[in-house]
Amino acid sequence: MHVTDSELEAYLEEALPAELMASIEQAMRSDEELRDRLLTLIRQRDQGAHTVGAIWRRYRLSCPTREQLGSYLLNALDDDVRDYVQFHLETVECRYCQASLADLKRKQSESDSQRRERTRRYFQSSIGRMRRD
Repeated sequence: MHVTDSELEAYLEEALPAELMASIEQAMRSDEELRDRLLTLIRQRDQGAHTVGAIWRRYRLSCPTREQLGSYLLNALDDDVRDYVQFHLETVECRYCQASLADLKRKQSESDSQRRERTRRYFQSSIGRMRRD
């Protein structure tokens, strides 16, 4: 299996589709050269050698905002933005955005009583911190 340095950097950031992450991990078990390349990338990153691509991936600059994901879920985006979000979710398979979208879908499906109960639990868990001595 040929793995590029860019893919190894994305592997370190856990920013690859699950299948590719598993394939790279499997390849590393038997490929000493691949492990050495990964260690070199880790050392470079830890010493402050940053590329534009690494910074872009680390801070997920191409990811849509949570607000945009919510608007995507509600089908309330302009066509161009909707197409980009769909590309990002389905073609790029960004695991962060897929998880955020799944969370938004779960919250959307909650009933009002479930939301009120969750809010009550949050309030109850922090009430002691709000009291003054």
